[in-house]
Parts: sequence; structure tokens; C-alpha cells
Amino acid sequence: MAETAATASALDTRYQDRNGDLVADRPQDAQQWRDPATLVFAFSPAEDPAVFAEVWKGFLDHLSEVTGKKVQYFAVQSNAAEVEAMRAGRLHVAALATGAVPLAVNCAGFVPFAMMAAKDGSYGYRMQIITRQDSPLQSVAELKGKRLAFTSESSNSGYKAPVALLAGQFGLQQGKDYQAMFSGKHDNSILGVVHQDYDAAAVASGIAQRMAGRGVVNVADLRLLYESEPFPTPAYGYAHDLKPELAEAIEKAFFTFDWEGSALQREFAASTPPQQRFVPISYQSQWQIVRDVDAATDSVVRCR
Repeated sequence: MAETAATASALDTRYQDRNGDLVADRPQDAQQWRDPATLVFAFSPAEDPAVFAEVWKGFLDHLSEVTGKKVQYFAVQSNAAEVEAMRAGRLHVAALATGAVPLAVNCAGFVPFAMMAAKDGSYGYRMQIITRQDSPLQSVAELKGKRLAFTSESSNSGYKAPVALLAGQFGLQQGKDYQAMFSGKHDNSILGVVHQDYDAAAVASGIAQRMAGRGVVNVADLRLLYESEPFPTPAYGYAHDLKPELAEAIEKAFFTFDWEGSALQREFAASTPPQQRFVPISYQSQWQIVRDVDAATDSVVRCR
């Protein structure tokens, strides 16, 4: 789908996009560049962020070695809090959930440059609508009158994509044809389905498998009602106003990290495809599908 006025750059007026890639450029005045003594890193809160502090430790040690900086893990509790922390200058390097990337780019000067992928470079997660294995629900159309869990309104797979799907393909309108409930995180939605707090939930693929790997759920207790085409996985990036040498060192740390035997490899091996390396990305091209969903759900982010 071609880029339209609805999906073109919507950067906050505090940022400039001189090269037309839809992402904030570094300030032209070197006096405005930042070189913090400690880098603060946050991982997208699709699940309980405290779980991932140990998972990321090896990588953060590598990031510290390559950049020569101390690195602090920030256990952020929501996409909104993560974006606000970067906008306020308190967060320097982050993973942003797929659907929250446009918000972070437009309103916080987030510069995405990498995502996780398989060894062969393949990537992508799918939006899924799940229910309990013993649920009477057999199709998406049967969600009418039911309790459907979403994560948060900024989430692509956890809200925007399923809302667009339900309205466009099944004629089901939020608040009219089904009851929308918000769990805050994908793991909360999955547990809510298991414990019958919700009739069904919209989640990102792979998370239930990772939870099963930690013994939190049994995937045999869940059944798939719908699965979308692939979306890009969460984006990794940094604040737009970091000193050029520091930004280059951050990118180098991601692309030189040795996944073999690492906690990251063990944690994300359950993803489909297995995520085993970082690869470069283009926000302008690879996130167009996400911006199109934003346009279809009238949730284009504009900060002006």
C-alpha cells in the first residue's frame, strides 16, 4: 500500500526529518547532543518486565563493554511510560512494541535500527485471537456478545490490528458487538483466558510458548481462533539526540552480540521463527503495514 497523508511523517514539531525517512534526525547543533555517563535500557513490556532483567543481563554487559558506559536496566511497566521516559530524556536505548513504535518515533524522537530475526534473516510475529481449549467458541464470528481481552490501545497485535480485523472482516464493532477489556500485557491476557476471566484474547504469537517454557502456562490449554499475516517484531533503537559516536557504538553492540549459549537465545528460541540475531530495519518501509493499521483504526499518532 502506498504511503498516504494519513501514514506519512507525523513528527512532533520539536523534531526535524531532513532526509525524509520519517524518523527524527540528530540536532544540527552539536551542543544539543547527549553523552550520558550511564545508559538506561528498557525492554518492551509485552510481559512482566521484571522477568527479563536476567534475560538481558549478558547483552547489557556487552553493551557496556562496547560503549564504555555503565548500563542500567529500566523495568518499564507500560508502553506509554516507556515512550514518556524517552521523550523526557530519561531513557536512551529501548525495545518498543511493534504498535508503539510510531508513537515513540513521532513523540519521543525514537530512532529504530534493529529487530530480532532468525539466523536466515526471516522475521515476524502474527496477531492471534485465542480462547480456552474447552471453550464453545469455534470461530471469530462467535465473539459477538463475548468478553475479548486486549492489552493496551497502543499495541498493534494486542489492540489495533484485531479491532481493524473484527470490524473490517467480521462486522464486529468494539463496545457494540463485544465487550473490550484491557489486561495491560500479553501475558496477563493469556492467563486471563486460561483462568476464564476473558472468553478470548488478542495477543502476539510466541508469547504463550515462551511462558510455557518458563512453566507458567500449558499451550495445550489454549486454542487458536485466528492468526494474521506477519508483522515486524519489536524495534530496538535509541534517542535521536545521542552523540554520533555513542549511537554508532550502540548499533555496533547489537550487531556484534554473540547469541550462542546466551540467555536471549534460550528465551527467544520458542518464537516463530526462532529469534537468534539482530538485523537492521527500515522504519519507513517495514513499519508501513503498522502505520496502515493505525490509519484504518483512526489512531494515527500526531503530537503537534
